[in-house]
Amino acid sequence: MSAVQLQQIRKTFSGAEVLKGVDIEVAEHEFLVFVGPSGCGKSTLLRTIAGLERVDSGRVLIGGEDVTEVEPSERGVAMVFQSYALYPHMSVYENIAFGLRMLKLPQSEIDRRVNGAAQILQIDQLLERRPRALSGGQRQRVAIGRAIVREPKVFLFDEPLSNLDAALRVQMRLELIKLHRQLNATMIYVTHDQTEAMTMADRIVVLNHGVVEQIGSPLELYRRPRNRFVAGFIGSPKMNFIDVDVLGADSSSVTIALPGGEPLVVPCEAQGVQVGGRLTLGVRPEHLTESGGGGSDARVAGEVIVVEHLGGETLLHVGLTDGRTIQVKGSGESAAADGQRIEAGFFVRHAHLFDAEGVALRATHAHVQTTVA
Repeated sequence: MSAVQLQQIRKTFSGAEVLKGVDIEVAEHEFLVFVGPSGCGKSTLLRTIAGLERVDSGRVLIGGEDVTEVEPSERGVAMVFQSYALYPHMSVYENIAFGLRMLKLPQSEIDRRVNGAAQILQIDQLLERRPRALSGGQRQRVAIGRAIVREPKVFLFDEPLSNLDAALRVQMRLELIKLHRQLNATMIYVTHDQTEAMTMADRIVVLNHGVVEQIGSPLELYRRPRNRFVAGFIGSPKMNFIDVDVLGADSSSVTIALPGGEPLVVPCEAQGVQVGGRLTLGVRPEHLTESGGGGSDARVAGEVIVVEHLGGETLLHVGLTDGRTIQVKGSGESAAADGQRIEAGFFVRHAHLFDAEGVALRATHAHVQTTVA
């Protein structure tokens, strides 16, 4: 059994509470990702699972067993850190085998485990090399191999790709996805990079200031963010937010005034929404069309401030009539230029509304089932 349960985990450093009653259940064989900004508590939470940090209160269960007071070496977990932490004077083989020698396993068993891990990670041709003769990606594979040979119940990864260049990070993401499928293991992964989280996770835990903001599949968080923080953190580029006035509200919809005064009816549960009040409209850059046409439900007019040509797509920074700036993701063939007036159109099914506390108003239309554009 390799399921993990965190029950009301609290942790304080120097009087500052960094984990505030965290409850999370990780299913057996799941790839779960902790994501959030720097200082949100994600690495501390991972270290509490490993036993490297003692909790002030709460319980950690692995495979149904309470391991809160159990030593790290006896928890059945293996951790891969941001730093490779390889022994420079040892070969790749000896680096991977080091922990097994400490356990005094027979040489035949050490050979079996090291060679098996090397084949999985495609580093079996590198076993006699020293770390200085390896690339960054190869060194990270060695660090992962050191975890694999322990045959743990749970793998823990603490930002393992952050030292790699962009192209190598993409390659290693794919390798880790394949590794998870091959080992069918429970993996918990920490990153501040929401792209890593979206591409790798079965489920994502979004953390902020030691609190779980939302847990769900990548597309669930993308399509149905619970609040403005999650909406702004998940998705790249981040969601556009525009403050709007409430023109009308009933039990199933809210009418808002877009910049320029054009009204838009957004189907949603509108309890507590007051006419004359303010809400925040959220629309993702990829859901805005540069032409404003295509039968879109609503349009906002503005002037192109900056054009970023990214090859396959173009990102337009557009200043609205009220002085605010939004981003519009267009095609790589976009002919937009600085200073050009455009209308950015969108469909109401892609609109999100947030109240003054940043809580999302629950949509009553079908945009949550729509395939992401």
